[in-house]
Amino acid sequence: MTQKKQLEDRRKYVLHTVEERRVKFIQLWFTDVLGIPKSFQITPAELEDALEDGMVFDGSAIDGFSRIQESDVIAFPDPETFTILPGQPPIGRMLCDILNLDQTPFEGCPRNVLRKNLRTARELGFTFFAAPELEFFYFKMGPDGYTPSPLDAGSYFDLTLKDLGSELRRETVFALEETGISVEYSQHEDAPSQHEIDLRPTDALSMADNVTTARLIIAQMATVRDVCASFMPKPLQGVQGSGMHTHFSLYEGDTNTFYDAESPDGLSTQAKQFIAGLLHHAPALTAVTNQWVNSYKRLVPGYEAPNHVAWAHNNRSALIRVPGSASGKPDSYRIEYRALDPACNPYLAFALILAAGLDGIRQRLPIPEEATFNLFDQDEADLRNLKIASLPTSLEEAITAMESSELVREALGEHVTEWFIRNKRDESRAYNSQVSTFELKKYLRII
Repeated sequence: MTQKKQLEDRRKYVLHTVEERRVKFIQLWFTDVLGIPKSFQITPAELEDALEDGMVFDGSAIDGFSRIQESDVIAFPDPETFTILPGQPPIGRMLCDILNLDQTPFEGCPRNVLRKNLRTARELGFTFFAAPELEFFYFKMGPDGYTPSPLDAGSYFDLTLKDLGSELRRETVFALEETGISVEYSQHEDAPSQHEIDLRPTDALSMADNVTTARLIIAQMATVRDVCASFMPKPLQGVQGSGMHTHFSLYEGDTNTFYDAESPDGLSTQAKQFIAGLLHHAPALTAVTNQWVNSYKRLVPGYEAPNHVAWAHNNRSALIRVPGSASGKPDSYRIEYRALDPACNPYLAFALILAAGLDGIRQRLPIPEEATFNLFDQDEADLRNLKIASLPTSLEEAITAMESSELVREALGEHVTEWFIRNKRDESRAYNSQVSTFELKKYLRII
């Protein structure tokens, strides 16, 4: 079956399902450059035209999109992403690619950025898969709307039968499955009121769509119970923050490129080169994998988040972990990138991780020595002697690394790179000008 025929069949399926399920509205979703979801909705009467020609809208109203003088763009719905959202009445949803008026891909669309990098991988014969572990908190909010209170005092894998957070997580898993998002695991995480939902592996574009959708569904399900679901990387002081450790694998057809039966640890040469590429470019990637000033409150020693550019087998203190395989099956071999947090833009983050890994394969970069020790327990001087660098410790430092990276500019494109750097420098300056409660309590009366 040709690609054109598949697309036509999928469009017919969408139209038929909307009519059969009596869907009253169809939401067209996309994200801005930071990954903030945007949408508008259409009625079934407009659906066929939208599937054929897209919907024109004012891109100048979206951060990182068009300037006023070049404002109009097209939201072109991808029928492969059609689903019915949980709840009543039934509402349809499709993710959109943003196009210029001449139907060419719009450079400011994060989904287009990921598509471009996936095309590069396909030209090399590869398909890229991702499986993220989404961590988040449930809070009751104070009267001011900004003071979070945990719902429980639980920790790793706590099993409670009559706990609001656990009930919410369970209901949310059902809602995700109903929407077509496959869940592998769900559990209580280490911090009070912190939870984790792990998504089943799929191709990176579908997974970026799934992450965007899952965050909205998790938040929506919580709101119904008058609870705030927060993906803020570090919302509470003194406990660990929320990460989005993501497992990645690279396939050639049906073959896992990361596996080699002749290798002592099962890792192929290409897997090691992919890891080497990630380590080489890690400082420049961090501005995107950890894109908020708050992200760097999580990436500090003592809270189980990576601080250093290192890799290891089964070592959760390393930036890149090679998980153990209980089955020993070829498909189980993958790498885990542990710096990502759940507030990143998954389209841009996955695009950069793919680009960095492929660069390692192209250049045949040698993999550094494995960190077989607990990096959290080591002195900085000892790590420097071992040639193990630190990740950026602030958004400003990460942006500086990103700005000088040719790989980032090539992978993201000039439009997204320049806008992202400007936006994040503004955020960093605004943050640095604030006077915190910590500073007032520590300094006001003594200096």
